[in-house]
Amino acid sequence: MTTGQAYNDFLDQIEQLYERGEALTIADWVFEKGTGLNRLQRHTHKHAELSGSAEKKISGYLRELLQHRPVQYVLGEVWFYKSKFFVNENVLIPRPETEELVGWAVENVRHTLFDQRLAPLQILDIGTGSACIAVSLKKELPDSQVTAIDVSESALSVAKKNAKVLQTPIDFLKIDFLDRSLWNALGMYDVIVSNPPYIPESEKEKLAKNVAAFEPGIALFVRNNDPLIFYERIAEFGQSHLKANGKIFVEIHEEYSNEVSGVFKANNFKTEIKEDIYGKKRMMKVT
Repeated sequence: MTTGQAYNDFLDQIEQLYERGEALTIADWVFEKGTGLNRLQRHTHKHAELSGSAEKKISGYLRELLQHRPVQYVLGEVWFYKSKFFVNENVLIPRPETEELVGWAVENVRHTLFDQRLAPLQILDIGTGSACIAVSLKKELPDSQVTAIDVSESALSVAKKNAKVLQTPIDFLKIDFLDRSLWNALGMYDVIVSNPPYIPESEKEKLAKNVAAFEPGIALFVRNNDPLIFYERIAEFGQSHLKANGKIFVEIHEEYSNEVSGVFKANNFKTEIKEDIYGKKRMMKVT
């Protein structure tokens, strides 16, 4: 079987689960991983015979994908903000809106804080997961000191692996952030960043199967009767752990932007809401 034939057969099957555009992206990722050829190289070699080892890899990937397992978990990797991260079912799959959050934080820090300070900038990432936020911030702001916390030991194992591979020294701590008694283990910060759980459990049925069935619920969902709990804790934490002129950046549920803003304003903070590239209110800066 030629590489071109194998690609077309793979795409036909993937399109049973995904729309054309997403199916094409998945097929490109899988074939680059399985053959070592990027899209242009694959097109150039489309009449070449697919090696037995590559065919075996791609068949294995296809079996998992047809079970609705996300391609990022199947391949064990995802690109996020200029770097390739290892991911598995213990961490959320990083998404484009989180990249936008990181970019917004970096832009703000460089213009309003970083160049004005003699001491290293202190950054805290709450609910670090794969450490995609923490690592990206450290790479963009190399003189900063980044602390990343998570309640999950399994997630922290993934985070530490990424920090090591990407050569970014980060202080990792296992902390249940909702437990106020543990906040004494944390210091004072110039920047606090978080993509906390914010999807009410009642919305689980609305999610795609490859999200609800595979991504860690602890990192996705909050109780229906307390959907703003993480923002309430972050606001409270900021009262005592955010330095003067410090900033908080959080990802938010597009339908709860006003409620989240109200939480921070009730704690005497000012808020700015930012839309993502799709026009959805997904980010908030707190000062």
